[in-house]
Amino acid sequence: MKVQYVSPFAEASVNVFEMLIGCKPERGSLSARPQMFTSQQINIVCGITGRVEGLVIYGMSMITADKIASKMIGSPVVTFDQLAASAIAELGNMISGHSASLLAAEGYQCDITPPTIIRGTNVSVTTLDIPAIVIPMSLPEIGTFEINVSLQERLAQAA
Repeated sequence: MKVQYVSPFAEASVNVFEMLIGCKPERGSLSARPQMFTSQQINIVCGITGRVEGLVIYGMSMITADKIASKMIGSPVVTFDQLAASAIAELGNMISGHSASLLAAEGYQCDITPPTIIRGTNVSVTTLDIPAIVIPMSLPEIGTFEINVSLQERLAQAA
């Protein structure tokens, strides 16, 4: 997978977290996985279509999701309910949308699908053998946020 596909998601995440909750994430070391996998409790899945295609999964613990949703909503989240899930889905939508704009600026025109929230640990998502690059983000006083990027350039379609 090209680094040009991964960098926009790291950059967009930093920008969105700074703007949305006033927190500057610290990026950890990148790692690779042979397929898309997350062990996080709360996951936002966004599809990417266009010149590049695949999936991005944003994963976090329930505690981290509650803290992020609380900051977005402006009141404490006691139970991860529909309102909290909606806030977390919007976070994924904002990061993916900003990433798509950054990819387009690099010549990779693409669109995003609406985000889907998946709750549960040890989630495996088939991406047709597209490897995943994992970007860990540490959010001070909030928790860890993991970005799994699994994208490839769309193959030319027969005319």
